[in-house]
Amino acid sequence: MDVSQYLEIFIDETREHLQSLNEHLLVLEKEPENEATINEIFRAAHSLKGMAGTMGYKKMQRLTHDMENVFSEIRNGQMKATSRLVDVLFKGLDVLEEFLVNIQTDGTEGKTDGQEIISDLNKILESGLGKDDSSASDAKDSASTPADKGEDKPSKDYGKYKFKSLSIDEHEKKAIAKAKLLNLNVIGLTVYIQEYCVLKGARAYMINRSLEEHGEIIKLSPSAQDLEDEKYDYDYSAFVVTKETPQQIINNAISVSEVKEVVADYINLEEKELEKYLNIIKNEEKQSALSMTSGDSGDLKAKTAPSRKQPSKPIANRSVRVDIEKLDVLMNLVSELIIAKNSLVSSSSSLHDQLEIAFYDQIEYLERVTTNLHESVMKVRMVPIENVVNRFPRMIRDLSKKLNKKMELYMTGEETELDRTVIDEIGDPLMHLLRNAADHGLESNEERKNQGKNPVGSIYLDAYQDGNNVVIEVSDDGKGIDVEKIKRKAIDRGTITEEQASRMTDKEIINILFMPSFSTSDKVTDVSGRGVGLDVVKTKIEALGGDIEAKTKLGQGSNFIISLPLTLAIIQSLMVQISTEKYALPLGNIQTVENVTPDEIKMIQGKEVLNLRGNVIPVIRLGEILDCEKSQEAEELVIVVIKKGERLAGFVVDDLIGQQEIVIKSIGKYIDNHKIISGATILGNGEVALILDVNSLV
Repeated sequence: MDVSQYLEIFIDETREHLQSLNEHLLVLEKEPENEATINEIFRAAHSLKGMAGTMGYKKMQRLTHDMENVFSEIRNGQMKATSRLVDVLFKGLDVLEEFLVNIQTDGTEGKTDGQEIISDLNKILESGLGKDDSSASDAKDSASTPADKGEDKPSKDYGKYKFKSLSIDEHEKKAIAKAKLLNLNVIGLTVYIQEYCVLKGARAYMINRSLEEHGEIIKLSPSAQDLEDEKYDYDYSAFVVTKETPQQIINNAISVSEVKEVVADYINLEEKELEKYLNIIKNEEKQSALSMTSGDSGDLKAKTAPSRKQPSKPIANRSVRVDIEKLDVLMNLVSELIIAKNSLVSSSSSLHDQLEIAFYDQIEYLERVTTNLHESVMKVRMVPIENVVNRFPRMIRDLSKKLNKKMELYMTGEETELDRTVIDEIGDPLMHLLRNAADHGLESNEERKNQGKNPVGSIYLDAYQDGNNVVIEVSDDGKGIDVEKIKRKAIDRGTITEEQASRMTDKEIINILFMPSFSTSDKVTDVSGRGVGLDVVKTKIEALGGDIEAKTKLGQGSNFIISLPLTLAIIQSLMVQISTEKYALPLGNIQTVENVTPDEIKMIQGKEVLNLRGNVIPVIRLGEILDCEKSQEAEELVIVVIKKGERLAGFVVDDLIGQQEIVIKSIGKYIDNHKIISGATILGNGEVALILDVNSLV
């Protein structure tokens, strides 16, 4: 069977299962008795094994099988989750990650076989159980059915007729008795699906739909939700109330494709039990004054429906995987629509008065439609940052062991959403900041004790939305940044002079950390100290239209604050004119617009500044930077005040055109030195205006 068409689904779902295993193993290490966590781990490993087997990835299947053996014994209470076991399991997950990367790259699992991990797992299994690996496999098999949980284990082996081993609840016994009153049969069946079946959830749904055409399902094991989520092996059992015989039910179920085998038989209660539940039914009928003389099977359906009805699927699962390229096409369509709207607005000035009212009605309607469409597309593109940060707790655990420092990571705001294009790029910068916090920020356990601090260091990752930006803060309660040490190091390296250092504020000195190849670390480790990190972080974040700043208190900790735009596709901007050219300034960066006289501009150390309500801010003449034709000096200067973090700057422009929603288009390789230009946009009259990157100018 050609399974290549399912490869993308396999890769996505394997990634999700591996992340789930990572998260739950971290919980298990702290709470070895947490039954819910153990069950989730077992189910994820079991699903992973089945998927790998279906796709023909034998190495992944074998490794997950051995990991599943261990999880099974932990679930049965035969073993404890020790720190050594969790270490080996994490190594196993790393090998599975390697398999997945190789599968993505060239479709094969690569040369690594994970044999060392398998040997370690088997040794732990043997020492933990005091028996050989084969008995562990037997134990796994006896515990692999989710339906066994919480039920009495059968004393008799029913072979293929697994439905006979299911315990029957009170309401199910009542439904069986009621079926007898209505001369209906209750048939138990076990369905076996082919091992090569890829979409087991869809297959089970089709079989159940076929059964419900001939009766009513009153019991499923595993539950309907687990079947839908593919949390089962290649067989499941059911009880059906029907007029059909077992053979007819078998014929109906086996007619569905990819069904390997179906076994079925009548389900009956013992005479005493049957009599007991018939009496209960009769008493209930008397009390509720309901009659069953009509013998309508529809009444049974109404009564038994609640027993099979499953809770609605969690909202988290109500999602569709969409190729980002398809969304990009949709976004381009919206872009063109906005350009068309701007064109209409531009041409409206040439209309006669009598057409103006009708025209503006159409413009308002078009604006409403494009705005709604824009918001809708943006919501589709938005992804929770949880997709990035959920791998960090595992990273901090590994760093804790590698650096021999006790530390905890606390995260908030994982549900905060960012555009998918930003999400894809933000992972590495955040990882650099967390590694710096662990290595540079936190002191050793002994130092923390001597200073009266908690020996366990704390690292915080907080995300929240602030207007049209998302702010992500990475902070720690460590030793903070030693400003004097940075100053000495910068002077020694010739980055700054003694004279410059004496005039610099603490904030300006801290910003030296973001310069290329600058490091305060005295030794190079495999964690940090090579001088790459913060400069890469700054470059990446500014490439995303964002900003980063650092705050610190010596002896108390550091805080790195990243501010990112919600989207990189369509933004609100202030259109300005400089000489004969039009430029766009992102509205999110603009603080105020001021009209000042030329004599209010002062010179300090050869640079123009403006005293704006007590704040002295630098003045930047955009015309000179952009090499525009010099215009005549006006009686009043228009200054657009830009804010970047805590810094302010005033941009001198010739005129304000107004606020406009613009579509950002890439300028590609048309302009070589384009650090101050972040893109271009098409105006309503067809002109092209450049979008200025205020971060690089301030």
